[in-house]
Amino acid sequence: MKTKLRCFGKMSLGAIMYGAGVSLFLDPNSLAPGGTVGISIILNRFLGISTGTLYLLINIPILILGARKLGANFLGKTLYVVVVNTIVTDALAYIEPPTREPLLAAIAGSLLLGTGIGIVFQSGATTGGMDVIVKILRKKYKHIKTSSLFLALDLTVVTISGLVFRNFNTAMYALITVVLTGKFLDFILYGGDEAKLIFVVSDLSEKISASIIQGVPTGITLLKGRGAYSNKEKNVIMCVVRKQMAPKVMEIVKSEDENAFVIVSSATETFGQGYKNLFQEEL
Repeated sequence: MKTKLRCFGKMSLGAIMYGAGVSLFLDPNSLAPGGTVGISIILNRFLGISTGTLYLLINIPILILGARKLGANFLGKTLYVVVVNTIVTDALAYIEPPTREPLLAAIAGSLLLGTGIGIVFQSGATTGGMDVIVKILRKKYKHIKTSSLFLALDLTVVTISGLVFRNFNTAMYALITVVLTGKFLDFILYGGDEAKLIFVVSDLSEKISASIIQGVPTGITLLKGRGAYSNKEKNVIMCVVRKQMAPKVMEIVKSEDENAFVIVSSATETFGQGYKNLFQEEL
């Protein structure tokens, strides 16, 4: 029950943030950020139907497709998010927008959209529209990041908005919204998993390993290595740490062996103890 309530709370929070971003910042400034919400903002200018209602109508056939591909449980969660989005978007449309400055609106709107989408995705649902299409594509193309798929689809809508509104500046602000939304989405989905992969080659590997284990909350794996020139066997330290802890590891290595050979690279996704569950669904 606690898990279900937590999931329900995350879906609600994400949907509210998404709707607020659209209604308070993007729609009043004619910024079509891509996806079905961007299409809804464009159609609103021609049909006079509220953006939230158009968003709901466009989502109906997409949700039917999603139900067939992703199951009834997915449909129920996403339908709830879409309805909340619609209600929030239309309800807040009567409030005076906090800013009429397009750049500020793009930044604030993308922050709310990216964060809202990320929270909804973490709950196992989507905000409908392109999210459903992205979710389906991710099942087939798991090597492509969620934000990259969003970017490709959203750029199409942004291009259309520029042609429809015949305003280059508006299209560019919408593009900024798309890019920033992807960045915020990446941070929510992957930011906590970003880590540093560190290799240390040293004759004092055991001493360095002991110091790292004592000073940094991480595990260490010792790999067997052989110098091609010296033909001498030695241990190679391999460890993965949160990026904020990497300087501490470097400090320890330097204090123990100034001649150590060190390689530091980024690990964008890490699975296992202390990181993401290997068996959970990829977002």
